[in-house]
Amino acid sequence: MCGIVGAVSTRNIVPILVQGLQRLEYRGYDSCGVAVYDTAAALSSQGPLMRARSTARVAELLAQVNAGAVQGTTGIAHTRWATHGAPAVHNAHPHFSHGPGAVDGSAARPGRIALVHNGIIENHDALRSRLEARGYVFASQTDTEVIAHLIDSLYDGDLFEAVQAAILQLRGAYAIAVFCRDEPHRVVGARAGSPLILGVGPQGGEHFLASDAMALAGVTDQIVYLEEGDVVDLQLGRYWIVQRGKDGVLRPLDAAARPVRTVLAHSGAAELGPYRHYMQKEIFEQPRAIADTLEGIEGIVPELFDGVAPHGGTGASAWRVFQDIDRVLILACGTSYYSGCTAKYWLEGIARIPTQVEIASEYRYRSSVPDPRTLVVTISQSGETADTLAALQHARSLGMEQTLTICNVATSAMVRECKLAYITRAGVEIGVASTKAFTTQLAGLFLLTLTLAQVRGHLDAEAEARHLKAMRHLPAALQAVLALEPQIIGWAEAFAAKDHALFLGRGLHYPIALEGALKLKEITYIHAEAYAAGELKHGPLALVTSDMPVVTVAPNDALLEKLKSNLQEVRARGGVLYVLADADTHIERAEGMHVIRMPEHYGPLSPLLHVVPLQLLAYHTACARGTDVDKPRNLAKSVTVE
Repeated sequence: MCGIVGAVSTRNIVPILVQGLQRLEYRGYDSCGVAVYDTAAALSSQGPLMRARSTARVAELLAQVNAGAVQGTTGIAHTRWATHGAPAVHNAHPHFSHGPGAVDGSAARPGRIALVHNGIIENHDALRSRLEARGYVFASQTDTEVIAHLIDSLYDGDLFEAVQAAILQLRGAYAIAVFCRDEPHRVVGARAGSPLILGVGPQGGEHFLASDAMALAGVTDQIVYLEEGDVVDLQLGRYWIVQRGKDGVLRPLDAAARPVRTVLAHSGAAELGPYRHYMQKEIFEQPRAIADTLEGIEGIVPELFDGVAPHGGTGASAWRVFQDIDRVLILACGTSYYSGCTAKYWLEGIARIPTQVEIASEYRYRSSVPDPRTLVVTISQSGETADTLAALQHARSLGMEQTLTICNVATSAMVRECKLAYITRAGVEIGVASTKAFTTQLAGLFLLTLTLAQVRGHLDAEAEARHLKAMRHLPAALQAVLALEPQIIGWAEAFAAKDHALFLGRGLHYPIALEGALKLKEITYIHAEAYAAGELKHGPLALVTSDMPVVTVAPNDALLEKLKSNLQEVRARGGVLYVLADADTHIERAEGMHVIRMPEHYGPLSPLLHVVPLQLLAYHTACARGTDVDKPRNLAKSVTVE
């Protein structure tokens, strides 16, 4: 979840490192830091390793760097989401090693290793004890500092060899970038369970490391995607990659094994433009994102989901895979899990295929009954979600090899590991609270539903044409929903003073209520829960008072009359209702009954429209409460740790 940038160059790379952190700050913002090899300081008393760290945002770090004239041609930088150790300067990355001192136990040797890390080292306590026994001094509570000391303890003049030896002792997940005081113009990176890329520079033989290609936008578009177990040695004008095999042995790779790809990660995608926050920008980008995700689709054919071969070209055949499955298992986390819950209603109601939806972090740790004729579907915005990747690997270990991912990043680990894929085209999503990624996931899942329905003989030409027409109209329908923003701002002013809220939905819209509650929790810090409306009388009704707003999603579907009864249950207890109602539901405004009318009823695709007002409600409530909308406390984007 943290952001990493590293570089070897002949020019001052501090501006590149800090700019990269600014683009990766959504991955973690508890603290940040930069460390460089400063040739000018090499002969001074403080030595050549220069570092600046901050528990504020990257903008404050930049001020520090400028004030201290920190510069260098080799360096690493990091923005942190805290796991081990509270957000504090001494826990911020980069970490330096502090080797054993003299035999008499005097002061520790000044650090020679600088390191940044994303992930969690599970055996850090045992390693820490061993290193402390050897005289290493720890300045932080992090598991990361253990890696720096471990590499130092194994260093014998070759950093690449020391890192290779060190990772053999690590248990857990990591992406690291490290350099050594004694070897200027060299940075070594390694990854296992966390993403890391290599950027091949356009000038002077420079090379870069980063968590994401977007960090290097405008610097280089030549990217090498490092695979699980890779270790890379960056020097001026050249690099080497070795891979750790399943047997634990590290073996050199030739260049063809990790091809250089041209990746256009436009930095402009991260610019706010006229919007106040990225979340607001991304909410209003949803019509375009849906249009892009559906671009070029003329009909429902399995080839929409054909896989991508590891180095380009066509991968597995969706037609063959879809012929060999009898059921669907969806694995996802957070917002992606709720998109999967919505898809279950479509898959069972339209495609008539049994579907199970599992929270990825739970699925891999429980006993389940595997079925090789299951299509395992993973859903992830980043394609690097650690829990979902692990759940996918667990499902495959049980013999379920038919895999498909709905993902927003075509070059991600999730896409590479699944046979089939549908790439959504939401574009870069900076706001931690996901919005456009969710609606584009739903669009991809609805296409999957129609495709499986067709393959199974449950979709005739007339139904296909009707559904495709509705999907093509989605961007215009979403624009009409976004026009409701002024009314939603009025609701938000009332919500801003509340501490709790309930969300209700039935059937297909129950997962949308769950997603609405999650959005409110994430960015306003208001405690919110969602229930299937029929469950209200089975417990949650005890919470209803005039101080507990109850948000209800009320489409004109088969469950409408049942839902109206649930609304009366709330009103009878003095509850205040906020209802998103289709125009023809005949739900009228009254005392304690606030109603916003949706522009049109949208049938099975209604969830894509009803979720947008809930996103706007959370956004404007957060603005009214003065919270940090794009960077909510304790959270980060792209969850690459368990």
